[in-house]
Formats: sequence, structure tokens, C-alpha cells
Amino acid sequence: MLMPKRVKWRKQQRGRMRGKALRGADMIYGEYALMALEPGWVTARQIEAARRTIVRSMKRHGKVWIRIFPDKPYTHRPPETRMGKGKGAVEYYVAVVKPGRIIYEISGLDHDEAIDALTQAAYKFSIKTKVLVRHETAGEQE
Repeated sequence: MLMPKRVKWRKQQRGRMRGKALRGADMIYGEYALMALEPGWVTARQIEAARRTIVRSMKRHGKVWIRIFPDKPYTHRPPETRMGKGKGAVEYYVAVVKPGRIIYEISGLDHDEAIDALTQAAYKFSIKTKVLVRHETAGEQE
């Protein structure tokens, strides 16, 4: 599971997810990418489940880049606990994703296999996503 090795502060406030992604919004590494269309928190479990799905459908070909990292701690109070007594314990880590953010990039696959792999991975997330294709590689294959 992805999580930070060390953190300066154990707990964080929730924050806001206004606007579009400025960083991480361009395809850099691969030929195909999965892009977020709405804001949300993506958990470390979702990232890992989608990564496994992509790797399984790639059948040990190609390369995968994970472009998000869960560095925000999600705290949770036990059920049926009275108010007060401070903030809850850290349960897991999430990545803050804004619209336009690239989540995964892959390369080294056929067009149909790549689209299928990223579509299967998209089912693992609680946010809407879109598959992108780099235009330079589409022109070279013809």
C-alpha cells in the first residue's frame, strides 16, 4: 500500500478541492493516460487495485507510471463515540485529485489493449475518469 515514509504532521485538516489541476495535467511519460474529470479523494487501496488491474490486463508487457501519491492522512473516530476527546486516529491515506489530473500513464501496448486496461482501472475509482491517447503515437502506427 502506498503511504508516506515520514510526515511532518501526523494529522491534516480536510482542505478544499476548488479549481482544475495545474500540476500533473499533461501526459509526460506514456502513450495512453487515465485522467480525472471531477475532484475527489482517491485512497491508497483504490490506487493499488487499479494498478493491479492494469498490470494484469497488460500481461507483463509495457510500462505503467502512477502519477498520484496518497500523502493526506484520513482520520476516523470510532463508532458510537461521544463528542470531544480530540481528532480521530489516522485510518488510511488519500491523494487529492482535481479535474484534469493524470492518474496513470501506460505505454508499450496495442491501442485496444491499452484502452481496455485503463477502462478496467477506471472502475476502481469513485470519481469519473477519461482515457487519453497521445496523438503523435496514433499517427505513427498508421
